[in-house]
Amino acid sequence: MDYRTEAPRIIRDFLTYHQTIQGHSKKTVDEYFLDLRNFFRFIKSDRRLVSKEIPFDEISIDDVDLELIRSVTLADVYAYMDYLSRDRVTHPNSPGSAVGLSPAAKARKVATIRSFYKYLTAKAKLLAENPMQDLDSPRLRKSLPRYLNMEESISLLNSVSGQNQVRDFCILTLFLNCGLRISELVGLNLSDVRGDQLRVLGKGNKERVLYLNDACRQAIQDWLDERESIAAADKNALFITRKHTRITTAAVHKLVKKHLAQAGLDSSQYSSHKLRHTAATLMLQNGVDVRTLQEVLGHDHLNTTQIYTHVTNEDLRAAAQANPLSRVSNQRKKASYGKE
Repeated sequence: MDYRTEAPRIIRDFLTYHQTIQGHSKKTVDEYFLDLRNFFRFIKSDRRLVSKEIPFDEISIDDVDLELIRSVTLADVYAYMDYLSRDRVTHPNSPGSAVGLSPAAKARKVATIRSFYKYLTAKAKLLAENPMQDLDSPRLRKSLPRYLNMEESISLLNSVSGQNQVRDFCILTLFLNCGLRISELVGLNLSDVRGDQLRVLGKGNKERVLYLNDACRQAIQDWLDERESIAAADKNALFITRKHTRITTAAVHKLVKKHLAQAGLDSSQYSSHKLRHTAATLMLQNGVDVRTLQEVLGHDHLNTTQIYTHVTNEDLRAAAQANPLSRVSNQRKKASYGKE
């Protein structure tokens, strides 16, 4: 798939803007293309601009022009949302897949459409007014992030064993202490380790520097000592596989699941991203303020970080007991009972 050959010029310019000016990753830009391609396939199909004989996923959008784009209304987008909810196959390439996208998936597609029309209005100046100005996103159910508690985190680290013990322990230590994204971890180079600092390349190619605590420094040093004896095919990669190539996201997912199972934890409920949730939660529970945590996690917006400001039932119970009025009872009522 290459949007540079499959997308019409007006969409291509939008995608190029996001990759070159906004600094979004190729993966993100490709997802924008898929979202817009699906949307305009629906528009063409819904308006009967293509033959019914052509399968939906084979509808070409190379003839989509400004006239068609300008004619789209909010009603068209809401009809598209209805299609995604009722008729769109969740996994088109998987036989027997369910129908109907999740609210989160629909919200992402709405965000892409909104971003496209904002670009056409504010940047490209091809539209005088933005028809998507009042476009609402699907309401999302707010759920608390799943995370390991302190005892479970220690159990996970203590369970690490096997041929890649030193490497895997280092990876889990960085996840649990630094809250790295998996893409950030696999992208780490030897040159990113600078004493007690770790240079991280995050989303949108944004760099940030994390300070390493003693556990991280020791784990990294132990791994570097072992890595020196390995003739790595990738001379730059911090973490490598048994084949001496840079470790992949699939390999990291696999080793995380493996060690979770070894620790007696439900590997179906946790993942490398849940370890990022764990790091964030443990830092907040131990006094790190939310704005500092925002910098550590590499979030652009504070409201993204605030999903971690949840508290446990124990915290709520302790807060209730900490109120000084918790020890004041109705003495007058008790006295009246004694007189009866």
